[in-house]
Amino acid sequence: MAKSLQEQLLAAGLIDKQKAKKAAKELKKQDHLQRTGQDNQLDEAKAKAEAVRKEKAERDRALNRQKETEAQQKAIAAQIKQLIQTNAIKSEYADIKYQFVDGKKVKQLYVDQAVWDRLSRGQLAIIALFVNPSQKSYEVIPLQIAEKIRQRDENYFIVIAESSHGEMEEDDPYAAYQIPDDLMW
Repeated sequence: MAKSLQEQLLAAGLIDKQKAKKAAKELKKQDHLQRTGQDNQLDEAKAKAEAVRKEKAERDRALNRQKETEAQQKAIAAQIKQLIQTNAIKSEYADIKYQFVDGKKVKQLYVDQAVWDRLSRGQLAIIALFVNPSQKSYEVIPLQIAEKIRQRDENYFIVIAESSHGEMEEDDPYAAYQIPDDLMW
């Protein structure tokens, strides 16, 4: 009489008795599930479990993307804060008030004469530094640093004075009179 495939594999030494018993047990289990009609339920449960697993994996990926975005925003904010703090121009004798507009409010910053001149000519910029969410301070920085900050975050508040020297209207009655640079209002 011919031997079964399982007996032939055992005789050849390709499988051992434990693997043979495990395979036979699995076959009996599958046969039983098919006879009782529970095989379809098992397939449905597997399909549902697979769908839940895929949905969870997609949510995890979305959450990871969100966390990465938040981490990048925090890193950019830290870079901007460091750029401001290391390159801020401090005025030794801050006795002159420089006024600028922040939103709908006119703000003021006390600086010395040299900084005031460079601010009014558009050679320096003023930037808002957020100490905490409800409080911000203003710092004077060079234009190159202001451009680096703009590259990192377009929405950051930066004030650069417009240089209007030499631009006169044609029909201006006071065109012959130059406004002195040191005129204070």
